[in-house]
Amino acid sequence: MAVDKKSHETKIVSKSLRKIMKGVSLVFFGSVFASIFTFIGRLLVIRHYTQSDFGVFSLVFSILTIGVVISTLGIERSVIQRIAYSKGKKEFKKIPKFIASSIWLCGGASILLGAIIFLLSETISKNIFHESALVIPLRIFSVVIPFLTLINILVSIFRGFDQMKPTVFFQHLLINTLFSLSLMYLVFFNYPFVNVFYAYLASILITFIVLVIYIIKHVPFKKILSALSTPRPATKELLLFSLPLLGASILQLAINWTDVLMIGGIKTIADVGLYSAARSLAFYISFPLSSLLLIYMPVISGLYGGGKIDEMKRTFSILTKWLCYFTFPFFLILFLYSETITRSLFGSSYLFASATLRVLSLGFIISNFLGPNGATLIAIGKSRFLMFATLASAILNIGMNAALIPPFGIEGAAIASVVAVFSINVIKCWHLHSINGAQPLSWNLIKPTLASLIIISLIYIILQNFLTVNLWMIPFLLVFCYLIYILAVLLTKSIDEEDLMMLASIGKKLGIKSPFIGKLLGRFR
Repeated sequence: MAVDKKSHETKIVSKSLRKIMKGVSLVFFGSVFASIFTFIGRLLVIRHYTQSDFGVFSLVFSILTIGVVISTLGIERSVIQRIAYSKGKKEFKKIPKFIASSIWLCGGASILLGAIIFLLSETISKNIFHESALVIPLRIFSVVIPFLTLINILVSIFRGFDQMKPTVFFQHLLINTLFSLSLMYLVFFNYPFVNVFYAYLASILITFIVLVIYIIKHVPFKKILSALSTPRPATKELLLFSLPLLGASILQLAINWTDVLMIGGIKTIADVGLYSAARSLAFYISFPLSSLLLIYMPVISGLYGGGKIDEMKRTFSILTKWLCYFTFPFFLILFLYSETITRSLFGSSYLFASATLRVLSLGFIISNFLGPNGATLIAIGKSRFLMFATLASAILNIGMNAALIPPFGIEGAAIASVVAVFSINVIKCWHLHSINGAQPLSWNLIKPTLASLIIISLIYIILQNFLTVNLWMIPFLLVFCYLIYILAVLLTKSIDEEDLMMLASIGKKLGIKSPFIGKLLGRFR
């Protein structure tokens, strides 16, 4: 009987994993193409304009990010959870009410916030950051906020129904591709720096128009008209669930962007440019986690709504393992060869940011190893705890930045960020484990990670004495690290049954039928 139950749980977990990986693969590959354009665009700004210009670029985008998070009122995540949870509970009548409330609330809040930023742009620029070059970009981005907020909310509604295509196409591909192509045009014809922000505004407006056309064509028009009336009970329920998430989101921004904002306030705009260059590279370690979260939360909310707690815990652990398998070798390359990568990509003037890249990379990989704990807490309705946990970490982050930036500069900001990331993730994992025993780390993750770390570190020490690594060698070293990690997974017998089922499913879709491979991998379980 216990065996049958275990088998049933494994099938449910595998089904959830396949659903998640299907969505993640779509998001991931779409995001990869978008990120290529984004990275090229950043390189163009870094190479063509000054460090101070790139500092303004980074600072204004951080303010935009904060503004959009505030104007979404926490609804961007809560509407996904409410829709998925209502589906799991078979309460389908609530769903249209949540959709209507989310659009009206976020639309009104974003317009109000955009107007405030427009009116206070000069005060923010001159009195807080002491940089008059921020005034015009802030005014341009005050117009961006309402449109970008509505784009985020509309694609989140689709995510609540497990539809990832709008997110991939509109939120990732279209915005980033249009903006990057615009940057190429500006650089080629040597336009002034301020036009970068007009280009982003145009990209957002075009994306919004195309998204509205898509909705009109794919959603029955009567349902669109029905969204014009905001039902009060649904609004109250959505707000009660969303406001703690808003608090958590704002505080998470304090963790993510305090370093950039405080560097701008304490040091110089050029320092912001150095730090942001390193941060843009280190971010790619968390890139798969960002893709995972888009589809993970609606799926895990559905499992929780259906009372499948054991399956939810197993899904959490397995996905954390896959996430780390995918990103750990990349982290090692960034950490070990940060000087080579920074100098080759950004130029010798950015070499000072290499130590910052190393520290930030450590913070992002720690976040990966502790898994999608925040999304799991939201899925089980613990938004209030998430807010208070993030508050504690944000206070720690602000205090450490204030203490470390004056004496240590951008390296001090990086250290403060890593400590904050570690603390918030440990708190969230501890609470999640205390509720239902869920935990991200498993022996099948720890064993190959330690084994590959030892082997790659020894090889690195040997290569340092005989070889000077250049940028063209980095891709080959990255492939080599992945091969060592795969070998470590096999030799430490770190393959789970869900891994075999997923590989079999992928092979079936690709038309590959090889029972020999399945039997061979089965020996390494």
